[in-house]
Amino acid sequence: MELSGFLRSRRARVQPAEVGLVPGARRQTPGLRRTEVALLAGISVDYYVRLEQGRGPRPSEQVLASLGRALRLSGDEHAYLLRLARPAPAAAPRPVPENVLRLLDRLGDVPAMVIDAGYDLVAWNRMLVALIGDPATWPPRRRNRLRRLFDTGDAITGNRLELARLCVADLRASGRYPGDPAVRALVDDLLAESPEFASLWAEREVVVQRTLTKRTVHPVAGPLELDCEILAVPGHEHRLLVYTAAPGTPSAAGLKRLLSV
Repeated sequence: MELSGFLRSRRARVQPAEVGLVPGARRQTPGLRRTEVALLAGISVDYYVRLEQGRGPRPSEQVLASLGRALRLSGDEHAYLLRLARPAPAAAPRPVPENVLRLLDRLGDVPAMVIDAGYDLVAWNRMLVALIGDPATWPPRRRNRLRRLFDTGDAITGNRLELARLCVADLRASGRYPGDPAVRALVDDLLAESPEFASLWAEREVVVQRTLTKRTVHPVAGPLELDCEILAVPGHEHRLLVYTAAPGTPSAAGLKRLLSV
């Protein structure tokens, strides 16, 4: 059903004029009609309707490429479409590779951490402890970055809302829902607990996170604006997050003060 819902959401997003079609005066369908998508993709209308209804056969790579062009998918969205059409079995959890742990130890002057596919914080360095506290002392729920982001009684607004939107889009882009049991449990819990998450999840946005900005106020370092680089670990579900500050900025000076914490 994820494939069906994704196709419908992307069809509704594309306006006829964007693909060289005349909208017409009596159009009631938001975005493209199914017949128009089929025409643009070079497939039969019946075949496309069955895909949207979850009844069609597994589409070929050629059909998926044609649908990606017809629906004007981004690179991340097209990769997600391929994962939905050809879901891989959920891999068993694996420990963080030793070379990544060594790299964490070598990053002595910047905060860094490793997260898994379900956004659980699984490894970190001393500078991250100085920045946010020691995750080893936290209950498991708090070590999940998505749960922590949405586990609040307050409305999520401003920079936090933007961060939440990016993280939800990134989680969906992994293509691990609903096949990965851990990711499915996380999504199901957040759908039940957080209206904000449910609203963002329903948008079906797909964007792989490669960089983001974290803004916070630290009792020792003061106001910080940090660039976060998100590096995938090849062959693993893990990703390394490294926080840095632009040279010569108050944030860079603040990070230096963290070295003494």
